[in-house]
Amino acid sequence: MVSYLDVLTILLIFFIATAAKLPVRPPATAPAPVPPSPLSVAQDSLQQHGIPARMEPRGLVISLPQTILFASGDDRVSEDALPTVNRIAEVLRPIPNRVNLIGYADSLPIHNRRFRNNWELSAARGLRLLELLSGQYAIPESRLSVSSDGANQPRGSNQTVDGRASNRRVEIVILPE
Repeated sequence: MVSYLDVLTILLIFFIATAAKLPVRPPATAPAPVPPSPLSVAQDSLQQHGIPARMEPRGLVISLPQTILFASGDDRVSEDALPTVNRIAEVLRPIPNRVNLIGYADSLPIHNRRFRNNWELSAARGLRLLELLSGQYAIPESRLSVSSDGANQPRGSNQTVDGRASNRRVEIVILPE
């Protein structure tokens, strides 16, 4: 009888020891959601306000035609453009990303007293937008930069009126972190 109890005790110890070595699985839980990137949140917000924005390798690009922002051959932002610029500023303000303002022109030489060429005009347009965003909408200048591509990188043909119109633009590029 004593031997039988010893065998049962040894078996009980064996099963307890084996059970203690089994890995314990935590209860199944859903993976934690990955928060969306600031650029995708910005893109969604802009599109909800009817402002087209597209994701590119260089960042989130908002392309504003010259007809929205400026009169032909001028660098002063029109009053009609202020609601659009305000919506863009509302999206830019909470995110820390740097922003590049790039001016473009068509290939037709400019003929006015203020600008010697399309490079100067497109650079001046980017600069005016920088001044507006930093001065009126409190976007820190340290986050903003301006560049001019003049007639380079056209979006349309410079041989047609519509093509030249699409080439005259300012792009606001929200750079990735």
